[in-house]
Formats: sequence, C-alpha cells, structure tokens
Amino acid sequence: WLAKVGSERIDEMQDPEIAINRALQHYRNLGYSEAWINQRLKSIEVRKDLTDEWKRSGVKDNQYGFLTDILTEAWSGMKTRQYKEHKGLKKENLRDHMTNLETAVNTLAEAVTTELSKKNNPRTFDESRRVAKAGGSVAKKTRVDIERRLGKSIVSNANAKQLQHKDDETKEIP
Repeated sequence: WLAKVGSERIDEMQDPEIAINRALQHYRNLGYSEAWINQRLKSIEVRKDLTDEWKRSGVKDNQYGFLTDILTEAWSGMKTRQYKEHKGLKKENLRDHMTNLETAVNTLAEAVTTELSKKNNPRTFDESRRVAKAGGSVAKKTRVDIERRLGKSIVSNANAKQLQHKDDETKEIP
C-alpha cells in the first residue's frame, strides 16, 4: 500500500494533472457540487499566486499564517482560528468548509492582495502586513455590499457536512 501511494505521488510530480484529478474526485466523493469544486480549484490557484508573491517580497513560509490571519480578519471580522471555531472545525481546512459566497469573497481578498503587493512592492513583513490588510479591506466592502443587498450575512457557520448537496446557508442580519 505504501509503495503504491509513493508511486502515485511520484506520478503526480511528473504530471500535476493527476493530482488535480485526484482532488476533483475527492471533492466529488464528499458530495460537493461541480460549481463549488471549480470555484475551490480556482481559489487554490489564487492562493498559490498570493504565496508566490509573498515569497517574492521576502515573506518567509512561517509568516504566511500571520498574513492570512490579517487578511481573513480584515474581510470577515474573524481571525482564521476564530472562523474555524465559528464553523465548528478543529484541524480541517477552513476553505474546504466555506460556502460559495465565502469562497468568492476570500478569493477576492487574496487576488486583490496579490495585485496590491505587485503594485506596492513591499520589502518587509510590516509592509506586507499593511498590503494584506488593504486587500482584505477591499473584500470587506464587497462583503458588506452583498450582505446589504441580500439582507443576510454571508459569513456562515455552515461547514462541509451541512453544505453537501445544499445551497449556501446563511443567517439573517437583524
């Protein structure tokens, strides 16, 4: 079994499309919709662009979590740990438990942060922190506008168990 898994990972290194297809099948097996899966794969691409940009600007791998917290808190009002607790998660990946709208706004925050970083060319962690906050702030304005128009919050406590085969579950704004 271990040799088989090792061989599969080597094959994936030679042809990354195999890994993508494995991820697609995994999400299908969990019951996610094709639309959600496509959006999630796009969000992975945007996240990779952001971490590549952070690396280019001198941010160390062990600092990505701090910047992600800043970015997430700026658009959602919660740090990543708080957001996971809000959804009742422990070790699970937060992005795998976001609704379509949460994923869209989070992806917007990461994409805007990437572009702002390219434009402003930060050279220190502090400068990257300010850029992350600015990118999250843009996404927050979008989130607030969406919520105003829908009349309900898009920051949901729904997780993957509740999202499978269901529409986005969001709570009403009082």
